[in-house]
Amino acid sequence: MPRRHGPFHAPDTSEVIQASPPRPAAKPPKAARPQRSARTSKVSAAAAAPTHSAAVTHSATTKQAPGGAPAFARAAPEATNRRQSILLAAEKLFAQRGYHAVSMRDIAAEAQVPVALVSYHYGAKHELYHAIFESWLPSIRRRRGLLQAAMASDEALSLEAVLAAFVRPLVAMNSDPAGQYFAKMAARDLASPTPESEQAQLEFFDPMAHAFIDALQRLFPKRTRADVAWCYQFMLGAVLHHLSDVRVERLSNRTATAADPAREPMLLAFIAAGFRGALGEPAVTRKAARGRAGG
Repeated sequence: MPRRHGPFHAPDTSEVIQASPPRPAAKPPKAARPQRSARTSKVSAAAAAPTHSAAVTHSATTKQAPGGAPAFARAAPEATNRRQSILLAAEKLFAQRGYHAVSMRDIAAEAQVPVALVSYHYGAKHELYHAIFESWLPSIRRRRGLLQAAMASDEALSLEAVLAAFVRPLVAMNSDPAGQYFAKMAARDLASPTPESEQAQLEFFDPMAHAFIDALQRLFPKRTRADVAWCYQFMLGAVLHHLSDVRVERLSNRTATAADPAREPMLLAFIAAGFRGALGEPAVTRKAARGRAGG
């Protein structure tokens, strides 16, 4: 029977003490806290270290052309090599399999990163695809810069100069590890277009294409823009086929090398002959002399 508490009797606190929660133990001082285990240190080091062989082979994102000017350039990675590895892994898989045959999990496995990290850096798959083209903006600007330099020269604007501004950066890009998959991806997208590739063409490449067609039409003023645009497309097909085809090795009985950069002069001669054969001889276009422009 529970003991009653009268005015002269102290209450029994044994039950209260037993029911009270235990006091939390005092936190150890910082110096006494256990150190991280060797395993934890290794995991942290691995997270900070570059992953995938792409981090090594793609450390340089520019290739020098004769004369010291970069033949092509690619945007440098914004953060760490892990972010760049994801971009390069996606580019490789899209080139090999096509956009719809590649999942985010495939890209993560190729880049050797968690799937969540792919989404963290780039969002959805179509955003990652867009980021690949965005990373090549320096190369696109380089090609337009070469075209503008050819058109601003005091020398006669030649068909060969315009074609070289288009072809040479692409050949240089494809012969470098940093760009070998992009041309193949572009060739696949042209052969089997998707809504994503059409949007990329519209945003990134159509402005450059219009600039080249404008320059070519100055050389062939008597031909319609449709004629010149068709020849531009024929040129693009020849270049992309050269960069992505491997069948030439079989057809040549293994005496030719696929995407051989040494064949660039032959490629340019072939394209120039095609323009002349389809459109006739180009007009002689010179920049107006300064004295005449001032008068």
